[in-house]
Formats: sequence, structure tokens, C-alpha cells
Amino acid sequence: MKNVLVIYYSQSGQLEEIAQNIAKPFLNSAEIKVTFHEIQLEKPFPFPWDKNSFFDAFPETFLQIPTALKPVPEEILNTKFDLVLFHYQVWYLSPSIPINSFLKSDAAKKLLNNTPVITISGSRNMWIMAQEKIKVLLQEANAKLVGNVALVDRVGNLISVITIVEWMFSGVKKKYLGIFPLPGVSDKDIKESDKFGTLMLSGFNQNNLADLQPKLVAIGAVKISPYLVTVDKTANKIFNKWSNLIYKNQKNRKMLLKLFNVYLFLAIWLISPIVYILHLITYPVKLNTIKKETQYYQGV
Repeated sequence: MKNVLVIYYSQSGQLEEIAQNIAKPFLNSAEIKVTFHEIQLEKPFPFPWDKNSFFDAFPETFLQIPTALKPVPEEILNTKFDLVLFHYQVWYLSPSIPINSFLKSDAAKKLLNNTPVITISGSRNMWIMAQEKIKVLLQEANAKLVGNVALVDRVGNLISVITIVEWMFSGVKKKYLGIFPLPGVSDKDIKESDKFGTLMLSGFNQNNLADLQPKLVAIGAVKISPYLVTVDKTANKIFNKWSNLIYKNQKNRKMLLKLFNVYLFLAIWLISPIVYILHLITYPVKLNTIKKETQYYQGV
């Protein structure tokens, strides 16, 4: 009997649904025992979010400062797992605070040590740099990253800003104003995500996960937008300055967070369209670089 651990943190329930669907092929195998572990905080974040809490989470999220978690059950800690399916959210272009806190914990280091791990993210659209940070944390835990699946909201960048924000602040997944598309990863993509689980199970049963990632990419597990890669990298540099400024000036934290809120609004609605135009103009010149980056970010 082989043991597979499914780890996730989900506020809205979307990532939990993804985790359940990807795990279906494993659950249907009589030779595999699947264990689910939901990461839980001692002091949970609100959902739906209120505006103050949403922005207040920014500095600690980006600076990857951990918070207290509820203990992992002893039964899980005392089991040696043959594979871990690790599901995470992206907050402020970084792993969410619960995910970061878990990966930096002693429990994670024990569970992931010398263990194959497949990462699965559910995000709006920018996950590249968050995955790079996840890679570092997995290396520190001595885990073996063997695969990655990045599920995203497929609608346009600016439209998804509107729909996701409405969802996060209302707690209801619906068509905003009755005309906007549903927010988040589409129901179709979630339901069909078991195809990734089928591929993972095949490699797992054959004790061959070394060449899993190219197979996952071939069926649509990771799609790269060169424009969003550029935005992600640029925004990370800017977020680094903002997060340090806010975190190191606690007396002025509320005021600085309000200023960051204004900056974020301007960056999304004024700066990002300009960046997109510049991206289109320079695309032919950067084609070779884009091809290399795409190949790298599709890998593990």
C-alpha cells in the first residue's frame, strides 16, 4: 500500500475542489491510501475579506513572514508518504501566508523530506514568481519537486481584476452585475483537472516521475503569458520596496497601506496597459529570450 498526501489551503473552496478532482484517480486506486490535510491557522484570515484585512496582509505575505498554524495531526506526521500533492494560493505575487507558514514549519520539513512533491496552484493569472519562491521553500525542506500544474482564470487581465475583487469581498462566486464572467478558475477546468491526476498516477505507479512535467505541459498544465511574466517580475521589484517600507514603519502602517492601495489602483488601471503596449512593441526583439523563459517556467 502506497501513501499519498494531499495538502491544501482554501478560503473560498475553489482550491479544495481542485484538490479533490486531481486526487480522484488516486482515490479510485485500491493500492493507494490518500490522506487530505487542510492547513489551518490559529488566527484565520476572514472570508469574505474586508478591505482593511485584505491590504493589511500585504507586507507579511510578500516578505514571507510566517504565522502560527494549528498542529498537523500526529497520524499524518508519523506516516511516510510516497508522494505529496501540494496545492497553494497566490497572494500578492507570493505564496499565501498559510502556505508559506506551513513550508517553513518543522512539520513540513518532516513530511516533505526526501519526498516527491507535485505543486498545484489556483490563481487569478500571475503565479510565476510565486512558484519560484515555492521552489526555494521546497529545497529548504529537502523535497523533490517533480511536477507543477498552474490553473488560472482565463479571462482578460483587467476583467479578472474586477471579478476576483468582487468575489473576495462578497464571498459569493457569481457573474458580477449579471454581465461579467464568473471569477476564478473555470468550472470546466476544475472538472477536467482529473486528467492531470491520471497522468500523475500513471507515473507514480511506474515509479517514474522524472519525466512527468513535459507530459503535464503537453496536456495544458502550464501555459505561459510572456506579458504576465514581465508584469510579475516588475511588480515583484516594486512590491519589495513597498512591503519593506510598510513593515519597517509600523507607526505609519495604516497610512502607508492606504498609499499602497492608491498605487495598486493606478498600477493596474494606468501602468499595466502601458506595459502591455511596450510588450507588444518589443516582442520581436525579445523573442529568443521569451522562448527560453517559457521553456524554463514550464519546467520544474
